[in-house]
Amino acid sequence: MIAIIDYDAGNIRSVEKALILLGQDVKVTGDRDEILAADKVILPGVGAFGDAMATIRERGLEEVIRQVVDQGTPFLGICLGLQLLFERSDEAPGVKGLGILKGEILKIPEQEGMKIPHMGWNSLHLEHDGRLFRGIREGAYVYFVHSYYLKAEDEEIVKASTEYCTHIHASVEKGNVFACQFHPEKSSDVGLHILKNFVEL
Repeated sequence: MIAIIDYDAGNIRSVEKALILLGQDVKVTGDRDEILAADKVILPGVGAFGDAMATIRERGLEEVIRQVVDQGTPFLGICLGLQLLFERSDEAPGVKGLGILKGEILKIPEQEGMKIPHMGWNSLHLEHDGRLFRGIREGAYVYFVHSYYLKAEDEEIVKASTEYCTHIHASVEKGNVFACQFHPEKSSDVGLHILKNFVEL
């Protein structure tokens, strides 16, 4: 069973639908025991960093997420879910992220002719042999919706990057922890292939 952590963030149902399309048994849940018993866990989300961390902490989900990671269960953060895994964000000064991975979330710099939030399709540069990207070609396009981007401390964990006003770390992998700034569930066949790679880990 794949558990999708429910913490009132947007976009949870589209992730659920994509996984069902792949034939997976999926449960959207905020229940500690169900999350810890799952074969794989996903933290999706669209929303604000500060509000999301407040909800996660109020519901006791921070400890649950740490336990999932510590016990070696494959864990995937999507969009805001990626950002929450890191230490801090420009979006919410003073609010600590989960800090499971080292790095920070920065505001996308303004550039003439470029809209923020970044909404749309961008190509990926693949690096460091990421397991999520097996069978994905260099330059494949995926769908982004974000105003903030990841700068990981350790470049070795970066498995895909893209360019939009700046150099963006678009996907990371460390041990059993995976994360994508883009939305695989909205990225057509390429996105479904990435999700399939995750569920087959």
